[in-house]
Amino acid sequence: MSSQAEPGDDPWDKKTKQKFENKSKSEYFDPCQEAAARSIRCLNRNGGDRKMCTDYFEAYRACKKEWTNKRRKEGGSLFGL
Repeated sequence: MSSQAEPGDDPWDKKTKQKFENKSKSEYFDPCQEAAARSIRCLNRNGGDRKMCTDYFEAYRACKKEWTNKRRKEGGSLFGL
């Protein structure tokens, strides 16, 4: 199982954007939740050894960076306010 996002896995695709824009203002939404979940599962599998999960952490950071950059380009707030 690869820790890297699949090519074409866009954290800010049309479906995700619509879901983000239609959520209530108090609701938290993270389009990179799947990458975060993989990181947590890796930590659980490896007894909390962060060195074993570096690829998963990098995939999550890359997803978040791509998402925040796309939101900024659109002129939107990262929090949907």
